[in-house]
Amino acid sequence: MALKQAATRIDAEQYELFKATTRQLGTTPSDAIRMFIYSFNDCGGFPYEVRTTRPVVEAFETERDATRFATALSLGVLDEAR
Repeated sequence: MALKQAATRIDAEQYELFKATTRQLGTTPSDAIRMFIYSFNDCGGFPYEVRTTRPVVEAFETERDATRFATALSLGVLDEAR
């Protein structure tokens, strides 16, 4: 199997944060990039949602509305898991 190298340049502050985060996760920057590439290829694109605009998020009018929403959502997830 022939191997190729992928390289990029990023801001030093971003790289240090990336390096620290990968260390906390028990991996390396190289392995994290490798994992991203494999996931990108498996998904046929980005392994997460990519959009040009932010979603519109509206606050619940009351705490009761938020509780009802959370309850319905969790019950739906439980139903799908069965």
